[in-house]
Amino acid sequence: MKVKEGFLLRSFGDDSVVVAVGEGSEDFNKLITLNSVGAFIFKALSEDLTRDGLAEKVVDHYDIDKATAERDCDMFIQKLTDAGLIDA
Repeated sequence: MKVKEGFLLRSFGDDSVVVAVGEGSEDFNKLITLNSVGAFIFKALSEDLTRDGLAEKVVDHYDIDKATAERDCDMFIQKLTDAGLIDA
């Protein structure tokens, strides 16, 4: 899975937002604000990753247990999917 084309992460100081550009902005006219973990996961989803691959990146980066990383990734992926930002 990966983030659909036309969605970019922009940082402003400590804040990060996802914005739609190009054709994506015709159907999506919102901003999604992300914390630092969300921004890390969003950046990781620029690659075509499996759920397990994504969770492993989070485990490696944040030094947390795998179950927590999987749960957090699942919740974040669901929110991006509901917003129409993920290609499965």
